[in-house]
Parts: sequence; structure tokens; C-alpha cells
Amino acid sequence: MSQQIENNFKYHAPKEGQPEQYEKIRSMAKELAYLIEAEVPNSREKSLAMTNLEQSVFWANAGIARN
Repeated sequence: MSQQIENNFKYHAPKEGQPEQYEKIRSMAKELAYLIEAEVPNSREKSLAMTNLEQSVFWANAGIARN
């Protein structure tokens, strides 16, 4: 477990190819964000959808960086 903690809480400098992976994920998420903005009425649910989309991008990119 301590090895996982060390890995999760250290800086992960981008390795070759990773910035491009991050950009692909952000780009696709941005398309979905615009779709949600256009199609979903302003509401708590819309706010949560946007927040969780941001979290998805964060965790996907963390998965690339950490592994």
C-alpha cells in the first residue's frame, strides 16, 4: 500500500506520447461538454454532469500519468 501512496502523491513528468493522449481525452470531453451545454436544461443535474465530466478527464489523465 505504501508504494501506491508514494506513486499517487508524486509528480509524474510526462513521458513520450503522453501529452498527445491527454489532449485526445480533453478534446473528446470538450465535445461532450458542448453537447451537454446545448441539450440539457440548466439544472443541478447539468451541473453534476459537467462536474463529473471534468472528474473523468482528471482521472483518465491520472491513470495515464501514474501507470
